[in-house]
Amino acid sequence: MFVIAFANDIVEFVNLTPKNGLEPGRAAAFVVLLAFLLSFAFIRTSARLTRSPKVPWWPGGVETEGGLHIHHMVWGIWLMIICGFAAFATDLTSPWWWITSAGFGIGIGFTLDEFALWLHLDDVYWSDEGRSSIDAVIFVAMLAGFVVIGFRPFGLDDTGSVVGTAGIVTITIVCASVTLLKGRLGWGALAVFIPIIGLFFCFRLAKPNSPWAHWFYGKRNPSKMQKARDRFPEHRRTARLGRRIDEILGGKPTEPAPDAQPPASPPPPSA
Repeated sequence: MFVIAFANDIVEFVNLTPKNGLEPGRAAAFVVLLAFLLSFAFIRTSARLTRSPKVPWWPGGVETEGGLHIHHMVWGIWLMIICGFAAFATDLTSPWWWITSAGFGIGIGFTLDEFALWLHLDDVYWSDEGRSSIDAVIFVAMLAGFVVIGFRPFGLDDTGSVVGTAGIVTITIVCASVTLLKGRLGWGALAVFIPIIGLFFCFRLAKPNSPWAHWFYGKRNPSKMQKARDRFPEHRRTARLGRRIDEILGGKPTEPAPDAQPPASPPPPSA
């Protein structure tokens, strides 16, 4: 209830709530965003405390008697299903739209915190691959933030033909997807609202560790991969800053265990 009360004060301060009490668009988006960020901060902090040997008293996750660990994305998925169904199937008025919006946002936070797990279908939470969860959280937070401050994706508020709108939406999705696949996270989020940005980055060089470079550079075009490495070296300042932000938000990844050394061969028998 703290999230709902806090959100109510802020929403009233910025005058997002309509006078008729019906479910608002931007105010609901703000509650979802706030609940999402707070729930992500809570569950990631809980995971870091569970990992730390300094706080053995922290309860940690849920585990059945048979040893099955129930990941918190399970609770997040159920929250999104219940709150999403309630929002679509009923005409909500205050305070119910507050509650469903907050529940949906909490579900997003719990689920995206383990985005890397359902992307890789493996427990990579504390590995380098687990950084993709932080990227997903940042991307979704940026999208929701743009909606809250008044941007409309795909220009859906504009009047026009169905064919024209469908064409704009298709081009926008393609350009934003290419931008994201090239490793441009922030620009990809902005491209959803300003398609010309995505179109610009469709013709720009991809980062060497991006899916686009993996698929279309490498063996197919080694000279372009080398150009990407020269353009985006691992030791550049922005790359170090990005890794530092990932570690602040999500914790430092576990160092991979060194490869086991093969046993020494026995000495040859003496003659």
